[in-house]
Amino acid sequence: MDIIKQPWPWYIAGPIIGLTVPALLLLGNKAFGISSSLRHICAACVPSHISFFKYDWKKESWNLFFVLGIVIGGFIATLFLSDPGAANINQDTIRSLKHEGVRDFSGLLPQDVFSFKQLFTLRGFVFMVLGGFLVGFGTRYAGGCTSGHAIMGISSLQWPSLVATCCFMIGGFAMTWFILPYLLKL
Repeated sequence: MDIIKQPWPWYIAGPIIGLTVPALLLLGNKAFGISSSLRHICAACVPSHISFFKYDWKKESWNLFFVLGIVIGGFIATLFLSDPGAANINQDTIRSLKHEGVRDFSGLLPQDVFSFKQLFTLRGFVFMVLGGFLVGFGTRYAGGCTSGHAIMGISSLQWPSLVATCCFMIGGFAMTWFILPYLLKL
């Protein structure tokens, strides 16, 4: 049981995640992606006349079960398999974030930035509300999320997925090195 509670190295966890692609393709000719499940939920639950939600979402209901499995797995892992200690963060990252004013590293995410108390501040609004909107907009604009493009798209040799993943990475580096230091000072 201890092996399940420990973080797994990239060379074990990565191939396991990567093997999801051929498993889905071989077992059901299905494409992996998480953001599409939100579209399926909206198509099923929101009665509207928006053409984007008018399709046979029931054919893609397997994706909803896949996402439900991810949620249940996350719940089980958090409740029964989580390590009670602090997250193992690189000391250079901690020093860099402390330099930017982040002090609380007690949880998985810094509580100085990501907490309900912070939600009602300018910083919290920018990170959680505006950031969430930009993630949703980018997902729709790119035609999928990072997991769909980087894991499924590249492995099935789709050129747009390679371009999207490169743009995700460039945006992530720009955010980390050029924009985040200014946002942390809000």
